[in-house]
Amino acid sequence: MTDVTRVGFIGLGNIGKPMALRLAAADGIDLWVYDVMPEPVAELEEAGARGAASIAAMATRSDVICVMVRDDDQVREVLGEILGVAGDGQTVVIHSTVAPTTPAQLADTAARHGIKVVDAPVSGGAMGAADGTLAIMVGGSDEAFAAARPALEAMGSLITHAGPIGAGTKFKLARNLMHFVAFTAATEAQRLAEAAGLDVAELGKVVRHTDQVTGGPGAIMLRDTAAPIQEGDFWMGVYEHVWALGKKDLTFAIELADQQGVDVPLARLSLERLREGLGLG
Repeated sequence: MTDVTRVGFIGLGNIGKPMALRLAAADGIDLWVYDVMPEPVAELEEAGARGAASIAAMATRSDVICVMVRDDDQVREVLGEILGVAGDGQTVVIHSTVAPTTPAQLADTAARHGIKVVDAPVSGGAMGAADGTLAIMVGGSDEAFAAARPALEAMGSLITHAGPIGAGTKFKLARNLMHFVAFTAATEAQRLAEAAGLDVAELGKVVRHTDQVTGGPGAIMLRDTAAPIQEGDFWMGVYEHVWALGKKDLTFAIELADQQGVDVPLARLSLERLREGLGLG
């Protein structure tokens, strides 16, 4: 007989709802859901889940409880309701992106009630949640990770046990630092393209197309350290080539920006710092 994991899911928003729908469709998952809004609960019930009248009611019926709410305050509030009724051995999975110190604080509190906590923020957005291709970055003990894993594997295609409690959140923050710095750089590129009389929407198509081919910023994230590259290291030649191309293209882009009167501070900062950032000293 197939083992069944009883899972509760709290927070059926833009990403939480498609995550829960993946759980509802998964084999070996007995799913309860809760949200303050009745509409997404009804949709999950149609998909085979069962709606809980309260967080407390869900907590008494679940082995693993997934939490995907808005912020630290809501996470703390939800955990408080869970701890009021939860039994020994349950695992709470915090999918919300919270402050770096919050997961350890929550885990310490939960441990006094016999409850394990993992922080497991996700990357991939609503589309990744809908098709089950989320990257899920997990912090917590081996035991807690093993307990949460059946639910996590139903929702994501890349599950990374990043380290102890809090490591998942730190992983997510590092990943999203790059995400939003790249977004800011994209706004510079759009202003430059528009000032030069180009079609900004077509530039977006080109960027999305080539990022699928080259991997975007992730294409340079191949080493296992950010330390300077030593002479003779295989990566020296690879990153020297990246720097040579970057230096040339950034120099020309800044020249164009100066001609068009467009301020591109991120481009100037990149020209100043990229070589050292690549590990070339």
